[in-house]
Amino acid sequence: MLLTEKVYAMAPQAGQAEGGIMPTIIMFGSIILIMYFMIIRPQQKRQKESQNMLSSLGKGDKVITSAGMHGKIVEVQESAFVVEIANGVQITFEKAAIVSKKD
Repeated sequence: MLLTEKVYAMAPQAGQAEGGIMPTIIMFGSIILIMYFMIIRPQQKRQKESQNMLSSLGKGDKVITSAGMHGKIVEVQESAFVVEIANGVQITFEKAAIVSKKD
């Protein structure tokens, strides 16, 4: 009998108001907004900047690859760049491998 009294004590009493679904919807909505502004939006911005940088590269630009190699673009292909890393040494890199433009 003692166990059933504890179970009844834990159950909501008649007359107590429950929170409803609105606070839960507001909480999930705010979590989604926070995730958007903290994670998704900055990532989209970085991706757009990277795409703009890659599309603006041309012959003669100095670049740095994701492997850390520095070189000068000697040829622009459809999906790759031919980069000269030393006198007479040319390597073809995918466009995604170019990290930044060197001034």
